[in-house]
Amino acid sequence: MRRRDVFESAALAAAASLGSSAAPAKTGKGKPVLMKCGTQHAHDDDTLTTLAALGVHNICSGLPSRRLDEAFSVEGLTKLREHVEKYGIKLDMIPLPLSSSPVARAEYPAIMMGKSPDRDKAIDDICTIIRNCAKAGIPAAKYNMSILGVVRTEPTKGRGGAMYSTFKYAEGKQEPALTEAGPVDPDAYWERMTYFLERVVPVAAENKVRIACHPNDPGMPDGKKWRGVVPVLGRVEGLKRFVTIKENPYHGLNFCQGTVCEGLQNPNKEIHDVIRWFGTRKKIFNVHFRNIQGKIGDFRETFPDDGDVNMIEAIRTYREVGYDGMIMPDHVPKINGDTGGKRAFAFAFGYIQALIQMMKMEA
Repeated sequence: MRRRDVFESAALAAAASLGSSAAPAKTGKGKPVLMKCGTQHAHDDDTLTTLAALGVHNICSGLPSRRLDEAFSVEGLTKLREHVEKYGIKLDMIPLPLSSSPVARAEYPAIMMGKSPDRDKAIDDICTIIRNCAKAGIPAAKYNMSILGVVRTEPTKGRGGAMYSTFKYAEGKQEPALTEAGPVDPDAYWERMTYFLERVVPVAAENKVRIACHPNDPGMPDGKKWRGVVPVLGRVEGLKRFVTIKENPYHGLNFCQGTVCEGLQNPNKEIHDVIRWFGTRKKIFNVHFRNIQGKIGDFRETFPDDGDVNMIEAIRTYREVGYDGMIMPDHVPKINGDTGGKRAFAFAFGYIQALIQMMKMEA
């Protein structure tokens, strides 16, 4: 797909979206536009070359390793940063080895299993990686506090026959009945996360490395569990509580707009006040700019211009709160023949670039 085609398609899509309904939002006009298009792709030569050509100059790298090893040493992280910078791209963030995988496949399962002393050793490793980030000149790291991983049901067909990742709670098969972590009620979930934050946030603050946690994907309807687990970071109330534990400017969110919307009853109306709550408190360290159709317990992930949320109004709200980080694509629909989602991501990059350009024109 030619770059010109990508941007023309994105601009037309953005213009068409102007007519969709949204909750009234302050425009933020007159405020500087500080956000930039970013991504969390791999950091191989071909990918970096493509990103530079598309004007994506800020990234979160791929996962350097699944454990504390040479890749996460000061030398290894410095080499990674310098490799990215050769392409005129800034390494704004790296992922910690605390991914969205289910606990059975997690890099450090003991943390969310709540098993000491193994979790203490795992937390020590995470703290060492954070210190090494500071020494290597990397300002932020993202992570997950996941037990279930990303929960979905069967995909459904969307625009042009593309397959949309879908979750319908009522149709889901919770098999086996429990995860390897066993039953995890909210109190147990909060204990494990608090144990982690009490030890890690002070290290992040001391080393001036921002740590950004992704919400649990997805949140469950009120009173519902999934395989014996209540994923408390899948709802806005849980995220608010989370950022107040060990309150610190270096403790915030990898704010996945798509996942947050998955926990709302009326995403198009409600998302703006959610962005304002976290944005005005400077708790949004990164944005996954993803759209959905539906609501909590019954949704599917769409192209950015094909969901229920007016993304133009959403990006205006990020400008309103002074957000200055990356706006990046996250999950993209699967187009037949689109190996690795490259075409879908190209469309998403163009869409985001067009919206940021529009914000600059308005400003």
